[in-house]
Amino acid sequence: MTCRSRGLFGAFLILLIFAAPLKAWAVAPVETGLFSVTGVEVDVTDKDAATARTRAIIEAQVKAFYQLVARLGSAEAAKRLEGMDARDIGRMLRSLSIEEERSGPGRYIGKLTVRFLPGKIRELLGRYGIEVVEDQAPPLVVLPLWKGPTGLVLWEDNLWRKAWLDLKAEQSLVPIIVPLGDLQDTSAITPEEAAAGDAIKLESLMIRYQAKSILVAMAEPDPSGGIRAVMQGDSALGAINFDKVYTAEDGTLEAAAATAARRFDDVMLEKWRSVRLKVAAEARARAEAEQQTARTSQSMPVAVPFSGIHQWNGIRARLLATQGVIGVDVSTIAENGAVIQLVFVDSVQDLQQALSGSGLRLVQAGGTWVLQPL
Repeated sequence: MTCRSRGLFGAFLILLIFAAPLKAWAVAPVETGLFSVTGVEVDVTDKDAATARTRAIIEAQVKAFYQLVARLGSAEAAKRLEGMDARDIGRMLRSLSIEEERSGPGRYIGKLTVRFLPGKIRELLGRYGIEVVEDQAPPLVVLPLWKGPTGLVLWEDNLWRKAWLDLKAEQSLVPIIVPLGDLQDTSAITPEEAAAGDAIKLESLMIRYQAKSILVAMAEPDPSGGIRAVMQGDSALGAINFDKVYTAEDGTLEAAAATAARRFDDVMLEKWRSVRLKVAAEARARAEAEQQTARTSQSMPVAVPFSGIHQWNGIRARLLATQGVIGVDVSTIAENGAVIQLVFVDSVQDLQQALSGSGLRLVQAGGTWVLQPL
């Protein structure tokens, strides 16, 4: 049998599989949100369609979970959680909707929306020390412009537009909106105007989709293989400057286009996460500083016996590193000891506990406070 005949035979088999009555429908409008993952595709075969469907739903939950972790945390965070039991993932599920489905003898193909319980997800990621970013960036409109053999293509179906639609990033941390391409859109701007960066026409699209910025993403086949993608402009996250040739392992332009769109999405997500984590860290630091300032400080004389200057330096370093200690003033110092004025916040009992954690002991002897190593 030749390769061509095998291909025809394979196509014939597929036709037979789906020649039986197929169920295909889209449910009511899919609910979206940060803890929802849309467009989860599954294709499962098993002994019968019902078993295949059950397995597919479990597979969709697992796929959606790791996509959500990568969205809220990072790709590295998702890798850390690899191998989780599907039953544990299922316990974090809030609901599930079927966007599309088809079934035949022993096979189930579907596209689902999977929603998770926010509290359960936060709790799990917190246990693993994974910082979560939930604040969404201002929406960004991406206008995919394909430059093919026949010229510029903006609104008609093409592999570049499909790559961006397949991202389904409308509810991501960095929401990416691909215009619908309806009559209002096609009347608003032409391919040539988009390529020229017509500011007025682009702004009208941005306003329509209630976004803060708009980006024309142009792509064309590259002579060396793959596609060249050029994405330049300003956004709420700063200047964007992409100009790179993307290829795919299978060598197809479709896969290369998908790689380029995903890469852009990944970079924007990482940039936004970095911004929000930095803001959160600065806010925590300010809150801690304000809390420290608000606490009442007090001071008292403390005797610190030591055997030599080396031991004194070690005691002093540990003392200054102790939480709650805000000042150490040396009143007198000799070869075998010093008297310091210790400035601290909160109570003496809190100070003693904190010093214990630093390997120091504060005790009262004959009316004098004495500090010694444990």
